Amino acid sequence: MRFPLALTVKMARHIVKHKRRRTARFALVLQLEPLHTCNLSCTGCGRIREYSTSLKDMMSLEDCLGAAQECDAPMVSICGGEPLIYPKIEELVAGLLGQGRIVYVCTNAMFMRKKLKDYLAAVYSPGLEPTLTRLRAEKLIADKDAETIRKGKTDGRPVIAPTKWLYWNVHVDGLEYTHDLIVEREGVFKECVEAIRMAKILGFQVATNTTVYKETEVQELEQMFEFFSSLGVDGHTISPGYDYDAAKKDMAKRLGKKSEDFFLTRAMTQQKFARIQEWGKRFTIFGTTVYQEFLAGKRDLTCTAWAIPTRNVRGWKAPCYLMTDGHFQHYQEMLDQVDWNKYGVVEGVARDPRCENCMVHCGYDPSGALGTNYLPGDNWKMVKYNFGRKPAPYHAGRQVEAFNGYSIGKGHLAEANAAINSGLAGAKSAFQTQGGGAAGGSGSRAGQNPPGKKAPAAGSPPDPLPRYQK
Repeated sequence: MRFPLALTVKMARHIVKHKRRRTARFALVLQLEPLHTCNLSCTGCGRIREYSTSLKDMMSLEDCLGAAQECDAPMVSICGGEPLIYPKIEELVAGLLGQGRIVYVCTNAMFMRKKLKDYLAAVYSPGLEPTLTRLRAEKLIADKDAETIRKGKTDGRPVIAPTKWLYWNVHVDGLEYTHDLIVEREGVFKECVEAIRMAKILGFQVATNTTVYKETEVQELEQMFEFFSSLGVDGHTISPGYDYDAAKKDMAKRLGKKSEDFFLTRAMTQQKFARIQEWGKRFTIFGTTVYQEFLAGKRDLTCTAWAIPTRNVRGWKAPCYLMTDGHFQHYQEMLDQVDWNKYGVVEGVARDPRCENCMVHCGYDPSGALGTNYLPGDNWKMVKYNFGRKPAPYHAGRQVEAFNGYSIGKGHLAEANAAINSGLAGAKSAFQTQGGGAAGGSGSRAGQNPPGKKAPAAGSPPDPLPRYQK
């Protein structure tokens, strides 16, 4: 967990309550997908392919709020699809906060600054002028945006406002070259950074959410943490990329690539995450120390996917966020009817072949919090990690050359764009080029850009502003 004290206490009380009641299975986090429509087509995400026949469908606001009440999870992660496309996202956030829940808005950040400007318009007074001046100086809003904000907001709809119970959870899979490659669009990383910087200026809590793939370099992950820590990001979620069916099929059909060239096996995951406990000392990594030990290959855990259920336009998705054997009308119905002993990996043996390489946080992170596979000393480690002092911002991370792709003319489409500008027909992107390395590779591996420059030692004085490309 490792949230601020009030949030950590809320989660802990929920667990203790159900332990006392001897509840066999209960929800910790609801992954709520009000829609599957998305403005990006990320490699490794099979969501819009799996639900391609229902992309126009949306859950009603009443169903969304009802789902949260039904499973009574203390935290709701609003995902999708891109949740900021949901027409009533503001009402949904307000409703969930009104129910007393912790809310995560999981977003690719492409519409995030628009929502932040809506908030400014709703609360505008002359006292906000210094903030507008700063935002304009840092090129996070334009002059015309400031004019619109000063006019105020009169439509009567709620806005997404700062509160300790809310996080913006921004999808970031690496530094600029790598992230733009994985989301299949140049310029997305730059927008993510600008949205995060604006949100922090306005007093919001912000987290990043990273999926690690086969060609993601460990050094780049560390530099990514350093960079975003220097921007004041409040925490990070990180999880291994897993070859679930929908993403695997999309990989083969749309990109002509083999899933094993992109996703991680268990052995690869343990190699990539060998230093995650070191990262947890330097950066605020959300999740449990027990899950970190599992990722590093130091212990086994049993999957508890029922603790992080998914509710979407078709119902309660079973058995988990990434595998679909059916949808149920009610959460309790899913708990009762699914044979949970058919899934997961126990003592190194996959109960279902689809589970063989899965070490994803939505299946195994709650296992640490719930005390499954308990070992002596686990409770003390959990208390120390969650209630102890959080790592300080790593100001030296501002020296990381995070903008190593599109911003300096070396994005993954640079070769194709150059060919088009030269009048050459049939130019291919980095994804389409066969034999050019699996999607998700870093710029240095592709021979185009370094993933980033190593930051100087901690304690160096910060720059006045983060180093980023305008």
